[in-house]
Amino acid sequence: MDPVRRALLRLLVPALCAPVAGCSAPAPPVDAQVRQAVADWAAAPPGRLSGIPLEGWSYEVTSVRSQGARAVAHADLRYRLAGYDTAPAGSARELTLARSGDGTTWRVTADRPAEGAPPQLWDQPDPVAVVRGAHSLVLGVRQSPQTLAEIAAEADRAVPAASAAWPGPWPRRVVVLVPATLDAMAALLGRPAATYRGMGAVTTGATGGGPAPADRVVVNPEGYAQLSQAGRQIVLTHETTHVATRTATTARTPQWLSEGFADWAAYRNGPLGPAEAAPTLARAVRLGDLPPALPQDAAFAFGGDQDAMARAYEGAWLACRLIAARWGDAALVRLYELAGREPLPTAVDRALGTDLAALTKAWQEALREDLG
Repeated sequence: MDPVRRALLRLLVPALCAPVAGCSAPAPPVDAQVRQAVADWAAAPPGRLSGIPLEGWSYEVTSVRSQGARAVAHADLRYRLAGYDTAPAGSARELTLARSGDGTTWRVTADRPAEGAPPQLWDQPDPVAVVRGAHSLVLGVRQSPQTLAEIAAEADRAVPAASAAWPGPWPRRVVVLVPATLDAMAALLGRPAATYRGMGAVTTGATGGGPAPADRVVVNPEGYAQLSQAGRQIVLTHETTHVATRTATTARTPQWLSEGFADWAAYRNGPLGPAEAAPTLARAVRLGDLPPALPQDAAFAFGGDQDAMARAYEGAWLACRLIAARWGDAALVRLYELAGREPLPTAVDRALGTDLAALTKAWQEALREDLG
């Protein structure tokens, strides 16, 4: 560059920079600004979450879309319920942001479930009430303090009952969600309300042999209210047992074993006999309709034939009851552990010293004797 051109540039650069904020460093791109705003939002969760023992609340932004003064960020929410979750739980979220008047910052104006993702309990419009039990954490919406306290007491009794049935390692504590209505419950679970009508509660959480930090017992407030005191205790013990056995439950585990074991844990110290606790199957057996095989997984599907589902649950319970009575509680637990890792016939042989056909025949004979 010749000396004259170099001198001209020295004169022009200050003049060109002056109108552009003194040539200061350029503002971060919108994407970075939005991510920072989301991080700031995570550092101070909304007031409606106060009282919920949250820790590790954070958002991992996966995409940002901006247009003018508005932006939408998609993110994965991660959090723990302190003292209850062994690993982060979470959900997919969509956050809306607005840009400040000077265009230098953004702020979150809305935080909602991403399309297709179920809401969290605190997404419901009413505040979440929190009750802590000795072994339980109960989060409820539009429920009386007395109702939540009673559910916490029932959950506190369910935890040691589940532990007595399942001696393997598990956290020995349970989180119970009590939404405002059946429709709100269904929304939390991402299924139609008709799926859960008449049910007292269900358990969430993935299977697969690893930790399931998002295990929650979700109460149907309408169905639960119709249960007797004994019925409520049976329901919560059943669902809590699913939480206890979660790490041993995989896609291999037959439904009759997982559901039957949970019922066995719930009924094992109660006063009800087979005919009282299995009335639907008892009627069928008395009419000569003896099941030809242990219940298939499809029979346990929500929203199907209610009588068929009742017979499946009752038959599963009586199968586990038989195994515990004939081969012992430890053998039933061993069968459960093995059935999650290897084919059922192999598990039956190793745990019980018999084959699946002989087990089925023994179960059918027990049905005739107990229900016929």
